[in-house]
Amino acid sequence: MNVIRQGDVMLIPVKSIPKDAIEQPPKGNKIVLAYGEVTGHHHRFEFMDTSHNVKLYAAGSGARYVHVIARADLLHEEHDTASVPAGKYLIPSQVEYTPAKLRRVAD
Repeated sequence: MNVIRQGDVMLIPVKSIPKDAIEQPPKGNKIVLAYGEVTGHHHRFEFMDTSHNVKLYAAGSGARYVHVIARADLLHEEHDTASVPAGKYLIPSQVEYTPAKLRRVAD
């Protein structure tokens, strides 16, 4: 499997999700991976029903993971749709360097 990238969001394939990771509830019919800072747009998986074939997890270390049970589309208003194959992925935190400090740009 290859790394999947959509703007500030990256999905890195992993063999497993840590045992201490806790499933995060969907927000309505969406699993949101990152919110836009200015536009309000967001990187998300969206569901037309209650099947929710994507699950988001947060580990004790703060790392986030996604389990895609069946191929799903990662959507964003300003980026091409990314078709994500079934699998488990780490969502690394994107940071921006400034002389004062590192600043997270996607959560």
